Amino acid sequence: MKLGAFSVSLNVRDINASKAFYENLGFEVFAGALEQNYLIMKNGNALVGLFQGMFEQNILTFNPGWDENAGKMESFDDVRDIQKHLKSLGINLVSEADESTSGPASIVLIDPDGNPILIDQHV
Repeated sequence: MKLGAFSVSLNVRDINASKAFYENLGFEVFAGALEQNYLIMKNGNALVGLFQGMFEQNILTFNPGWDENAGKMESFDDVRDIQKHLKSLGINLVSEADESTSGPASIVLIDPDGNPILIDQHV
């Protein structure tokens, strides 16, 4: 499966403190809006999302159809195809995409250790 760009989405207590911390590690703001309490920070191919007050746990995130620069990939596995494959393996999904649609959609599953995984297609 081609899952696309990978990032970790962190639940942060103070987005300004987290922004400063990751800037000290060489990350730069890539996307997001500080006034909306979320930023996507980038250092080379590494992406870290900072989210204040949006969810309870850190989340592993994949973006089918995007490379690490949010550029559209010519070839990728649609999230609905990924969903069908995971379901055929007996993997339980917490949230599913509507298989009668196309374009942006997402699914959520939980790994064996309780870590949420978001597969979030924007194209």
